[in-house]
Amino acid sequence: MTLDLPLIWAGLIAFAVLAYVVLDGFDLGVGILFPLIRGEADRDEAMNSVAPVWDGNETWLVLGGGGLLAVFPLAYAIIMSALYVPIIVMLLALVFRGVAFEFRWRTKRGQFLWDWSFAFGSILAAFAQGVTLGALVQGIAVEGRAYGGGWWDWLSAFSLLTGVALVIGYGLLGATWLIWKTEGQVQRRAYALALWAAPATLLLIGVVSLWTPFLNSLYAARWFGWPQVLLVGPVPLAVLGAGFLLLKGLRKRQELAPFLASLSLFVLCFIGLGISFFPYMVPHAVTIHAAAAPDNSLAFLLVGAAVLVPMILAYTAYAYWVFRGKVKAVGGYH
Repeated sequence: MTLDLPLIWAGLIAFAVLAYVVLDGFDLGVGILFPLIRGEADRDEAMNSVAPVWDGNETWLVLGGGGLLAVFPLAYAIIMSALYVPIIVMLLALVFRGVAFEFRWRTKRGQFLWDWSFAFGSILAAFAQGVTLGALVQGIAVEGRAYGGGWWDWLSAFSLLTGVALVIGYGLLGATWLIWKTEGQVQRRAYALALWAAPATLLLIGVVSLWTPFLNSLYAARWFGWPQVLLVGPVPLAVLGAGFLLLKGLRKRQELAPFLASLSLFVLCFIGLGISFFPYMVPHAVTIHAAAAPDNSLAFLLVGAAVLVPMILAYTAYAYWVFRGKVKAVGGYH
């Protein structure tokens, strides 16, 4: 039996993107919430909760972006041409955020500047990611084998909405992460923020989900056509279930359950995107197989991925295991 290499690689890249979203999402969320956490000691504790893992989380972004370039060069060329502005803004914000992360520990006089820089970089990176997602969902104009749209096609009411939604969603991940990883004042503050972010996130998921089918008739057919609705129906039901468990966990002051429920919401939304996009790499314009590099190249790269991906997974799991448990403002990673 011949392996469908383009489909295998599409799955690997989708996994890398999902891993980035769920892992880097909560440490971006901590940065988004940073201005709402009062006191130097509490901010130190919040930052110590992500300090050992934040840079490793971004490995998945490199893997996803680099994999897209190597394996689906046509899709990479079209998507980058259409989304240069939000993608470059995201990358610059991530760099700015990383510099601020390290510099705030080395200065006292200017620490407040780096605190705000850390928050600004986190918010801007999350917003740019959401705008990028929204622009991709609403569709990219393709003429032949090249981008056929304008410089500002990515900017729309829908993409701005998804940008705001991702900022609030990452804030929810950050709040539930702090609930799990901290104690005392920081944890109490995280509960308060999560109780605000949770219903806002659920509301925005609903608004974006209801808006999406009106963007393209193929989305409407995929989600509301018969008998497809029988296959995709469990996804929104599962979202409602995860939302219920999230709110229940917050009300009962559980520690781990809200974080797992928040992660589940992101995973389910990602599955929903996969249902809407498949079998396209560039929605409704370029399919997975049309965008793929030659099979010889895919096979060669797959050998490297078979070694590299398990190593990244093992390193990630080991890092989280070593730095497990509650964190403190002092005696932490730094």
